[in-house]
Amino acid sequence: MISLDKAVIARLESHGERFEIYVDPDHAAALRHGEPVSIDDCVAVTEVFENASQGERAREEAILVVFKTIEFEKIAEQIILKGEIHLTAEQRKEMIAHKRKQVITFIARNAVNPQTGLPHPPQRIEMAMEEAKVNIDPFKGVEEQVKTAMKALRPIIPIRFDELRLAVKIPADYATRAYGEIQSAAIIEKEEWQNDGSWICILRIPAGIQNEMYDLINKVSKGDAEVKILK
Repeated sequence: MISLDKAVIARLESHGERFEIYVDPDHAAALRHGEPVSIDDCVAVTEVFENASQGERAREEAILVVFKTIEFEKIAEQIILKGEIHLTAEQRKEMIAHKRKQVITFIARNAVNPQTGLPHPPQRIEMAMEEAKVNIDPFKGVEEQVKTAMKALRPIIPIRFDELRLAVKIPADYATRAYGEIQSAAIIEKEEWQNDGSWICILRIPAGIQNEMYDLINKVSKGDAEVKILK
């Protein structure tokens, strides 16, 4: 559980009643995004209040009418998912900065400049988002906000999501190690082990990570791999 001095209030109003609990803003946001977070990690105290700041507990009769249960975990989950979470200015600033970084990283790894076929550096994406005045909501999911950001970015910079298909041949001396590392970093569409022990595969990757993939292939093959972009 988060300590009470670091918690914020989550509030749900229904049937003319108000229900409040103290929550960890980060874990509560993660729960709202569908991540597997326990209620114990989300809350500071296992009490439902009518007015948390004054310590006034909610009436059990009102809780039963609205939530159909008095089980705290089920009540807290509904308040977090359906209610409002009240952040301090500093907490909101930190959460927005973290979510903005996630959005920028996602775009940088999955999008390219269609004029060059090369990824945009994260710094360029960040500057374009600032120019386009992209607003980040700390409680909305990354993918939803990526769609909004991409729509705003297109008039500023040439950008689109794309994938690359790579044909790769790894010499026998490095093939076994390379298989494990490449398998965890890319989708292998086809593969074939040659009689000489070398490994041939076709990979599918987000276009924005092509340089990272080239670096990985060179690393695991000590520069002896053959790589070709497939159309």
